[in-house]
Amino acid sequence: MSNYSTKTTSRFQFGISRNTTAKKAGSNVVTISTLPASNSQYSVGTTQLQMTVKEAQALQAFLNTSLSSDDANNS
Repeated sequence: MSNYSTKTTSRFQFGISRNTTAKKAGSNVVTISTLPASNSQYSVGTTQLQMTVKEAQALQAFLNTSLSSDDANNS
C-alpha cells in the first residue's frame, strides 16, 4: 500500500512517501524542498534534500533533543 503526504510552509515543502509492501531501497523516502521567494525582487533557486525514513527518524530525534521545550522558552 502506497501513501504520500505533504506539508508546505512559506519557505519549505516537506513530503513523505511510504510503501508498506515494497522492500526495495528508495521506496520509503522523506523530501525537504526549498521554495522560491514569491514576494521578492529576485528569484531564489530551489534545493531538495531526500533521505530514507530511518534517516528522517534520526533527524527527528536530534531535533527533539536539541529543540526541547526548555530551549524554546529561552528564545
